[in-house]
Amino acid sequence: MLITVDIGKQLLTLEMGEVVRQWSVSTGLNGTGQLSGSLQTPLGKHYIRARIGDGLPSRAVLKGRRFTGEIWTPVLHSEQPGRDWILGRILWLCGKEPGFNRSGDVDTQRRYIYIHGTPDSESMGVPLSHGCIRMNCDDLLELYPLTYSGMIVNIHQ
Repeated sequence: MLITVDIGKQLLTLEMGEVVRQWSVSTGLNGTGQLSGSLQTPLGKHYIRARIGDGLPSRAVLKGRRFTGEIWTPVLHSEQPGRDWILGRILWLCGKEPGFNRSGDVDTQRRYIYIHGTPDSESMGVPLSHGCIRMNCDDLLELYPLTYSGMIVNIHQ
């Protein structure tokens, strides 16, 4: 079982020997790249280091991987323009390729690269994120219970 993220198609695929399900995503507005501070989506082989958000509301607001107590609504969104919303669940990624996406200034985990929920108002299928892989909250709620810590996530162009 693995997850594949196709940057060109802006598509996340769950595979279990065959394609099980696909969802539209939004990756880095600045394209792909490994460097810390680049705001780009890292490429290569990764794994899910941690799954965060069990039992939280679907649009719970997370900051620093913790529930803030807020629930996203269009009104809350309008009160905080420009906020980088992380909603519902987090799948925190860790690179598996030393020198490429692990360790030093290319470390995916230290860059806090996640698969996470985003507001309903955000477009999917186009790169708009700060490097993370954004999903519609309802789609992430469908994917999340099918994942596990250590699950492989391949990200490619």
